[in-house]
Amino acid sequence: MCRGPLLRKIILFAVPVMLSSILQLLFNAADIIVVGRFTGSDAMAAVGSTSSLVALFTNLFIGLSVGTNVVVAQFYGAKDEKAVGEAVHTAILTSMISGALLIVIGIFLSGPMLILMGAPENVMEQSVLYMTIYFFGMPGNMIYNFGSAVLRAVGNTRKPLYYLVTAGVINVILNLVLVVGFHLGVAGVGIATAVSECISALLILRCLMKYDGMIHLNLKKLRIVPNKLKKILRIGIPAGMQGVIFSVSNVLIQSSINSFGAVAMAGNSAAGNLEGFVYASMNALHQTAISFTSQNYGGGQYGRIKKIMGYCLICVTVTGIVLGGGAYLLNPFLLQIYSSDAQVIRYGARRMLLICVPYFLCGIMDVMAGMLRGLGYSVVPMIVSLLGACGFRVVWIFTIFQMHRTLDCLYLSYPISWVLTGCVHLLCFFLIWRKHGADITRQ
Repeated sequence: MCRGPLLRKIILFAVPVMLSSILQLLFNAADIIVVGRFTGSDAMAAVGSTSSLVALFTNLFIGLSVGTNVVVAQFYGAKDEKAVGEAVHTAILTSMISGALLIVIGIFLSGPMLILMGAPENVMEQSVLYMTIYFFGMPGNMIYNFGSAVLRAVGNTRKPLYYLVTAGVINVILNLVLVVGFHLGVAGVGIATAVSECISALLILRCLMKYDGMIHLNLKKLRIVPNKLKKILRIGIPAGMQGVIFSVSNVLIQSSINSFGAVAMAGNSAAGNLEGFVYASMNALHQTAISFTSQNYGGGQYGRIKKIMGYCLICVTVTGIVLGGGAYLLNPFLLQIYSSDAQVIRYGARRMLLICVPYFLCGIMDVMAGMLRGLGYSVVPMIVSLLGACGFRVVWIFTIFQMHRTLDCLYLSYPISWVLTGCVHLLCFFLIWRKHGADITRQ
């Protein structure tokens, strides 16, 4: 990452991350498709409407994996073998503790939170059942995410992809067996997802234990090294809080969508799931910006950082326009994968027009946040996102949406918030760059 031409390396790094993220999304997509086709719209709404709540519970801990990526990459760029080892063992133990906490959180808070969100009675019981089972797979989810962050930090993005291919195939097979064969409905898809996530975690642990180099994992040496944990938390907590804040606004939006009924919820879930694949593809460039910036910053290669930003912005814009626009143009065919109900498809298509087509704006916003985190500034993008995206959406819901209670009005809050937040992120980057310009120039 610290030597030679950048564009080819950025693409080679980003593509496996992109495919890995897409495969991770296929876990939930397979759940929604199977229950939509073989159980019905209510079950589809029950599974799909939980995604924003799951994100609310998990994003703080996922943010810590971002901190792991930055810290390991900076130490690796500086060639500090001892610090890399301590950071890796601290991160993996933290992931295990995080997963255990999430089991407790998911079991005890799923029901009350779904009630607060106004989930319809006809989907409530199934939603709670799905989330309870789903959260038993959280230790596996956390271990995989933290382990993948370690591998990304040193430039290895292919191994996580291979492990997700394996887990994804198992997930789809189990979905069909448990739902179609044993008629377990939402319980079946929950079990399939939890099992597949645990398999991906075991594979990532095995990889790290066999790795010959700085990031080698020895389970007997798992311990929390306070100063390494502090560095991970300094980057990870603001990143996680940003995710939590986004999830709060999404939970509020999901609550508003719930008021339009189960059919609107199902259409929204199908479209949101399709958009997730576009977002995952763009988010790969966010992860790339973090890893490349962190390693070059840690290795003192400051002159490459602006080039990294430029290439990542170009790549994420092209990715967002091609995939977002393409998904909308193909929405009559894509939405039918989830449901054959014409009303569900109509609701889904409307969401895709207003959110999926301008989705590249979200990608630009995320890349700029990744650049700031790679430089070690994690609080700044958190505050900007709190005010520019989440705060704006909450205000929109309680003002503009109350005056025009339509789904179109609700969905418009997304692209407007992306533009506002992305512009401020860009401004913050150049202010920070200017502040440290003298040091960077001397290097």
